[in-house]
Amino acid sequence: MVTAGSTSAEDLVKARAVLLDPVDGRRRLAPEALRTALVDLHDFWLAGRAAAIGIGGAGSGIALAAVGALGRRELAPYSDLDLVLLHEARTGVDRLAEQIWYPLWDAGIGLDHSVRTPGQAVQVAATDLRAAFGLLELRHIAGDPGLTDTVRTAVRNAWRSGIRGRFDEIADGATERWRRNGEVAHRVEPDLKNGHGGLRDIQLVDALAAAQLLDRPAADVVAARLLLLDVRTELHRLAGRARDVLRAQDADEVASVLDLGDRFDLARALSGAARAVAFSAEVGLRSARAALPRRGLAALRRPPVRRPLDSGVVEHLGEVALARDASAARDPALVLRVAATAARTGLPVAASTLHRLSETAPELREPWPREAVGELLSLLGSGRGMVDVVEAMDRTGLWGRLFPEWGAVRDLPPRDRAHVWTVDRHLVEACAHAARLTTRVARPDLLLVGSLLHDIGKGRGADHSVVGASLARQVGHRLGLPEADVEVLGEMVRHHLLLPHTATRRDLDDPATIERVVETLGGSPLLLDLLAALAEADSLATGPGVWSPWKQRLVGDLTARARALMAGEPLPRPGALGEEGLALAAATRDDGKPHVSISGDKPASVVVAMPHGPGTLAAAAGVLALHSLEVHAAEIHSVDGEAGEVVVHEFTVSPRFGGMPDPALVRSDLARVASGALSLPDALARKERDYAPANPDPESSAPPRVLWFDDESSGVVVLELRGTDRIGLLHRVAAALEQECGLDLRWARVSTLGASVVDSFGVSGPGPGGALPTPLRTAVEHAVLTAAGTAAARPSPEGPR
Repeated sequence: MVTAGSTSAEDLVKARAVLLDPVDGRRRLAPEALRTALVDLHDFWLAGRAAAIGIGGAGSGIALAAVGALGRRELAPYSDLDLVLLHEARTGVDRLAEQIWYPLWDAGIGLDHSVRTPGQAVQVAATDLRAAFGLLELRHIAGDPGLTDTVRTAVRNAWRSGIRGRFDEIADGATERWRRNGEVAHRVEPDLKNGHGGLRDIQLVDALAAAQLLDRPAADVVAARLLLLDVRTELHRLAGRARDVLRAQDADEVASVLDLGDRFDLARALSGAARAVAFSAEVGLRSARAALPRRGLAALRRPPVRRPLDSGVVEHLGEVALARDASAARDPALVLRVAATAARTGLPVAASTLHRLSETAPELREPWPREAVGELLSLLGSGRGMVDVVEAMDRTGLWGRLFPEWGAVRDLPPRDRAHVWTVDRHLVEACAHAARLTTRVARPDLLLVGSLLHDIGKGRGADHSVVGASLARQVGHRLGLPEADVEVLGEMVRHHLLLPHTATRRDLDDPATIERVVETLGGSPLLLDLLAALAEADSLATGPGVWSPWKQRLVGDLTARARALMAGEPLPRPGALGEEGLALAAATRDDGKPHVSISGDKPASVVVAMPHGPGTLAAAAGVLALHSLEVHAAEIHSVDGEAGEVVVHEFTVSPRFGGMPDPALVRSDLARVASGALSLPDALARKERDYAPANPDPESSAPPRVLWFDDESSGVVVLELRGTDRIGLLHRVAAALEQECGLDLRWARVSTLGASVVDSFGVSGPGPGGALPTPLRTAVEHAVLTAAGTAAARPSPEGPR
């Protein structure tokens, strides 16, 4: 333990360990208390070390000071120590510095260090923005306190006098950091330090306040700072190292320690805190720019005029503001007109305008005035421009006043790992994407409103589509829509998953599939087109890669078939085996060996012909996985001939890496599998280990789940597997179905959503008409879950199947 006079870095390390992992029945320190204890511990050790090596006190002309987390007294368990040794051009200072730095390095303590004279400190602050931010937080630890005060004062004076020439660099740096690290409020795995709404944004506001351009942060930002620091402290303690990104698998434990429920409760609290910080940083940058000191001729210019933009709305100092005679009490559409104008022009709404409207705007009467509805549609139709505007309105309570239903989804984290946004931000993103699709539908107004509301039923403990449909109808009545439009809006929300789920999980060649879609939609071509556009907007707003070319093709095919049936046109029958497949089947009958053809690119078509036998789909899928091909769909055909039955598989695939493999290599591997020369389980296990992350976390994957659907025609029962993506997953599940359970596989449909999969299989059992008795279903389900959950190593999310 560190005691008076102790200068051993090993003692410092031991003391840190005791604070992080108490012994002898000592209570674990709360996050704020732990940070205080860590700061006091390091201050005490550093002061003792400084005295031991001869750094004197007042008047000595040398001082040890802290910047960064230690300077702010916000030291997390594994934060680096940021230290500055200040001196007045003394000789031998480098030797003194080494006597401080080396023990810390040898003890494995992270350290950023510098040795500066006062002039050098001011100079580096004038040329290096990051160094300037740190030196603004300079805090004395040991030595001559007058020297530390002199440097701190000089740096702050230089910061204030030079802020005008540095402001663009500050603003551009913040914008680039936000772009690079994303938003803490809406990301599933946020960067607590560097993300937009994170701790660096609070430091930004503090720096602007030090330049006397802003007031100090408000109370909500102070509270947000404490929460962000507490979460980061516990994240460090849990990880055993410095970490700023809160991963989903760590969040439950962090939430439990902080008494915040589970990871979803923590995510919601973090989102609210980060929104307060982000809003403060954005408004702070704009306010600071307007407050920059004007010099020279600029000081003589007249203040900028207020340029009219719309009725009651003007531009002032690069922001959307209210005209002097504008009144929300007299003009019920004013709030939405301000928002629509900001979204259309790309200008932010002035913070003073938002606060004035939030204080004076009355609730709209029901039904809404026609002008207000028009301004709402103008806002929603502005695309990306609406995102920041809605965020600002929601932050100041205006959005919730317009849509009280929004409260349940505000800051609500998603339950599906494919989603990258909180539910409220996902809705806004979906609406922004829908704005680009309005020319595809006959009712763009309903598409925009439906996109904004499609997940509004989440967070209420019931089927969100059913709850959401009721809420959407409620909103529709509030807007004053005709009853027929209200019904369409409700049906959009109720069935917003119908097309993507059907397209990716059912056999589209089965007429019953199309007939069921048409029946569900009441034969309405309008509703069909709206749902097709909403499916695209919803997928694009979910996350990267969710709206894949394959999914787009499937949804488009389903929509076209349903539209044809609504128009009274005959449905296409299940596709017969093409000429290529027949030719391969003939070759296989002739020589008894597998044959392969490949055409196309992304997605590509792979046709595989093999002699009939158990496990043909498993074998073919396994070989494709070895060649880094992701399977999207599989159709299975049987071809009889004099020489025996041949099975032809038609796969739709995409290469994960590079281009498509040589068909001869695929055929060779199939032949080796058939002869027993190649063990697919072993080969796939080796490939899976190659793609596995260095430190797999067994708790990071959701357990697999099986669902059954008995409503398909022709005796085909649909088994749906939901689980985590793995190399060779289709091979393992097909082997379980074909070989272990003896089922007849008719088709397979594979959908990858980030690291998750939803795979559907059309199977026929031994019962009458292909039915599967309950005992057999239980055995099949066990076999499939075992196959989906057994892994040689935890796979990469990008691994092929």
